[in-house]
Amino acid sequence: MREALIVWGGWSGHEPEQCAGIIAGMLEEDGFSVRMETSTSAFADPDLGKLSLIVPIFTMSKIEKSEVANLSQAVRGGVGLAGYHGGMGDAFREAVEYQFMCGGQWVAHPGNIIDYRVNITRPDDPIMQGTRDFDYRSEQYYMHVDPSNEVLATTTFSGEHAPWIDGVVMPVVWKRRHGEGRVFYSSLGHVAKEFDVPEMRTILRRGMLWAAR
Repeated sequence: MREALIVWGGWSGHEPEQCAGIIAGMLEEDGFSVRMETSTSAFADPDLGKLSLIVPIFTMSKIEKSEVANLSQAVRGGVGLAGYHGGMGDAFREAVEYQFMCGGQWVAHPGNIIDYRVNITRPDDPIMQGTRDFDYRSEQYYMHVDPSNEVLATTTFSGEHAPWIDGVVMPVVWKRRHGEGRVFYSSLGHVAKEFDVPEMRTILRRGMLWAAR
């Protein structure tokens, strides 16, 4: 049986405990044995490299250099890394090694909770198969992103809340490699209720399965 580790904590506004429970249920339905931890010290586990998948849900916060080094080593060795929104894309702001691995970092969400559209750029990819462009209501993440990411979906900023970014096309979903490991990220999913949106849930679920060793 494949083993997955979910490490949750950090800013409570993203409802990490509730979301961790939802993701654990999804992974268990897909045949994973799931362990949940609530401290970044879990990333220092010397057996981390034996896992199939790691899901961080830890907005902001801090991580020790030894912890992120061990996590990066595990992923480079083949462990999958997958996550969403601020739980992965706005975790550990001071840890550039972590950001290098994830392929991006949140920097703004102009207008806060707004309506925007998600555009599928790779409908042929198995993660996106059958998913069409869709409307979404949440924080529209503006991110600094790695040009080596394989982008699967984007969003376009209107400029209503920040005129200087009018027309900017921003990645929403991507996958990438970090050494031998597969890394998946989706910026969708501010709070637990967003898992009720079929497109959000399906994309994340497929992305986790793709990343898992």
